[in-house]
Amino acid sequence: MDDETEDINGNPVFVGTRVRVLRIKDSVLAQLSEADAEATRAMFGSVLEVNEIDEFGGAWVEDTWTAADGASVTHSLGLGPQQMEIVSGSDEEAGEEAGEPDEESGRD
Repeated sequence: MDDETEDINGNPVFVGTRVRVLRIKDSVLAQLSEADAEATRAMFGSVLEVNEIDEFGGAWVEDTWTAADGASVTHSLGLGPQQMEIVSGSDEEAGEEAGEPDEESGRD
């Protein structure tokens, strides 16, 4: 396992770094059930903490939410450099004020 990778701007990304999900590959979505693909698409634009960097330099993030039946649902997503951007506290707040991103623009 590597200690770091980089974001779309070449900035170093470590475990614990907060990144915005910029793109989700269609090839990833195609491997999932429709329900899982929908949940994974919902991660687009989210700011999440990197919890692992794999041996290929992929930064892994996860998101957890409550399903309609009350169960907790967690999805993990591996991101390459072109799929994420580091955010600071002020960037995170600015993204929330701007509203929801356009889902279509985040698909490869």
